[in-house]
Parts: sequence; structure tokens; C-alpha cells
Amino acid sequence: MAADEVLVETRVSGISTGTELLIYRGDAPTDLPADETLDTLDGDLSFPVRYGYAAVGDVVDTGSEVDDEWVGRTVFGFTPHETHFSLPPERLLTVPESVAPEAMATFPSVETATSLVLDGRPRVGERVVVFGAGVVGLCTIGVLSSFPLGRLIAVEPIESRRKRAREMGADAAVAPGRLDGVLDVDADHDGADLVYELSGTPTALDDAVAAAGYDGRVIVGSWYGDKPATLDLGSTFHRDRISIESSQVSTLAPEARGRWDKPRRAETAVERLREINADDLVTHRVPFTDAPEAYRLLNDRDDNVLQVLLTYSNS
Repeated sequence: MAADEVLVETRVSGISTGTELLIYRGDAPTDLPADETLDTLDGDLSFPVRYGYAAVGDVVDTGSEVDDEWVGRTVFGFTPHETHFSLPPERLLTVPESVAPEAMATFPSVETATSLVLDGRPRVGERVVVFGAGVVGLCTIGVLSSFPLGRLIAVEPIESRRKRAREMGADAAVAPGRLDGVLDVDADHDGADLVYELSGTPTALDDAVAAAGYDGRVIVGSWYGDKPATLDLGSTFHRDRISIESSQVSTLAPEARGRWDKPRRAETAVERLREINADDLVTHRVPFTDAPEAYRLLNDRDDNVLQVLLTYSNS
């Protein structure tokens, strides 16, 4: 611990079902930096790699240059899964008393959802479709549900997740291939105004483009790693003036930077976290010492698994 840092004893940390599973399965490009904005994640994505960015714990000690008042605070840090970590206070988020530590471990997913909504810029009365009702997809549905949309529809193959999507605020939740039953994609100027692809499945991107109506916007929040995506851009895509945009939480879109910065987005995400009850998405808790079991649990694609947390003996 440096003089300008605090020492944090970890209570709980959340596993990312996106990036971490790609690394676990060997589907992440090994020549990419682990992260370009978080210096707690150094090196590249090749094995062995220290990863994770959702740790919540209690400050147990301070460096000589830090006020002792930090001791005892519960904080969040974008750090790998580990029993203790040290960071300067300005790189931590203090967990509000109204937010449980387990709920705060979902913060990166809610922040991503907030960023996705900022990038999508939903308007009053728009028809919005979200492909994928995993943790990020459900958080995005939760944030979108506070807007006066015309229709909010989730597309998800797993029935239990479709049920969750409706509970989070979706007006309808359908299996892939059933979207036409609730949205007239083929009618002139119909289809969706705004589509999010958050499933992590490359083939879903083609479905997302097909779901967009004239002048529709497709926001791609999935990261496919080394998995290729094939798109049909020869039918209606060109004439319908459909736009496809990537969205990544590490940065803010240039057009948003006049009014928004990362602290404002983080503050908004914490507010949204409380509103959508994100801790309800926590389905499994696994001791840190049994971490391999937690990754196997996610890798097995059990229908009932959403957010998996690692717990630490001190908690």
C-alpha cells in the first residue's frame, strides 16, 4: 500500500458474464490490452491473467497521506478478484448506506446499461427492442423502462429470462424468431426505432439489423471477441438508412461529453441501481476459494444462472 492509498478487505466481487467468459473459453483476442482505461488491469488477455472489475469491500487501513476517516467505509473498486486491494481514494466509489454490498457488485452492469441508454438516445414513443436478457440486457431494460416509450420488447431464448425481462419493465418478451408477432417489421416505416444487441451471440446482430425499421438505430453492446459475425447488408439495410453503432462503457460518446463525464454517469448509475433493484439479479454466491466452480457454473449455461458473486471469508 502506497502512502496515498487505502487498503480494502474485499467482501464480494462480481464475475462478468461477458468479457470474463470469453477469456475463460479462449474466445478473447490474446493480443488486446486487458483494459485501456483501468490500470488495475495490466497486460493483455492471454493466460494467465488477473481479471475482474467489480469488487466491494471495507477500508481497513490508510496510507500516511490519507485521512484516517476512510477506515471503516464500504467502497467499490474496479479491481480483479482478490482478498485485498489498495487504491487511492479518488479511484474508489463510496457505497451509499442505502445500497447493499452485493447490490453494488452489479454496478458495472448498471453503469454499462446507463451508457448504452445514453448512446441510444431513446425518444418519447419509440419502439425499442433489446436482444439478450442476461445481466446487462436486464439492467438495460430496467433503465429503459423509466422512459415513456411506445413499446419495449426483449428477445431472449430462455423462458426464465423472458419472465425476468417482463419483471424489469419490458412490455413483451419473446423467443428469437417470434418478434414479428409483436412488432410488424415488414410494414412500411415500421419495425423498431432503436435496437440493442446485448446477447453476446454474433448471429443475433443480423436479427437486430433486420428488426430495425426505416432510419432505425442499432446499438451493439456485445463484445464478440474472436467470434465472427456475418451480416446481410444486401436486402433492406442500405435503402432503410439503418445505422449501426458500437457502445463501450470505457468511454463516453463524443456528442455526450459537453454535459456528461464519468463521475456524472457513475452517480446516475448508482441511482438507477437502486431503482431497478439490480441485486435481484444475483442468483449464485460462490466462495472465492472455489472460484473455478463459479466459472464452470457460468460456462455450463444453466438457465437459472445470472449474476454470480464471489464471496470472501471475512464477509
